[in-house]
Amino acid sequence: MKIKMIVTDLDRTLLKDDKTVSNYTLHVLEKLRERGIPFVIATARPIRTVREPLGFLRFDAAVYHNGAVIMAGDSLLAKYGIASPTSIIAALLKDRPEINISVESNDRMYSNMSAEELWPGVQYTMTVDFHETAGMIADKILLEANSPEEMAELEPYVPAEAYLQLSENSVAMMMDRQATKLNGVRILAAHYGVGLEEIAAFGDDYNDIDMLTACGVGVAVENALPEVKNAANIICGSNQEDGVARWIAENILTND
Repeated sequence: MKIKMIVTDLDRTLLKDDKTVSNYTLHVLEKLRERGIPFVIATARPIRTVREPLGFLRFDAAVYHNGAVIMAGDSLLAKYGIASPTSIIAALLKDRPEINISVESNDRMYSNMSAEELWPGVQYTMTVDFHETAGMIADKILLEANSPEEMAELEPYVPAEAYLQLSENSVAMMMDRQATKLNGVRILAAHYGVGLEEIAAFGDDYNDIDMLTACGVGVAVENALPEVKNAANIICGSNQEDGVARWIAENILTND
């Protein structure tokens, strides 16, 4: 099957550990665009942490916030959020006053912890009771969790219309059930007139698994979690070795 769209996670997949990409990767991605193959990023990052610090990266469309915001160019195609985040947070803080929480809403972060310890360089508003988020719709609520077992302890606080997803064994992301990378990819596939079987997807973390298994070709980078490697069709080189770009060059550009 001819691949007609590329989708990739960013951190620890396309990006090197220092959050850059090589000139080789930039060259390969430009060749993709010249051939009319849409290049899509699918990330848990909010918009501001992609467009500003990663301005060197050109892409046609994006799945932000793990699927809460889907954009083609500058056009918003879909947005999913959690209503009344303050009530959820109040219940958590009542039972677990020590828990570290961050809320993403309207491309701003509100946090009761030193968020830069988890996300160096992040800009955020320090808060205690999250009263600033009253009346807002949250793109996602981030809860400290260092394992699937710790995340499971948070399940009683999740409303029926939401779910938890562990990220990098450090944070549980609470999001609307429609906010997934796979759902974002489905929306963009329809936008570009591409079938899922015509997409090659790349990832490294738990939140990439559905995307990798549903697309025509699911590729895990060598540094991916074991669960992600097991779910993938193919293992490519690591993020430090330009694995995504080298796989594209060897399997897409040479056959196009």
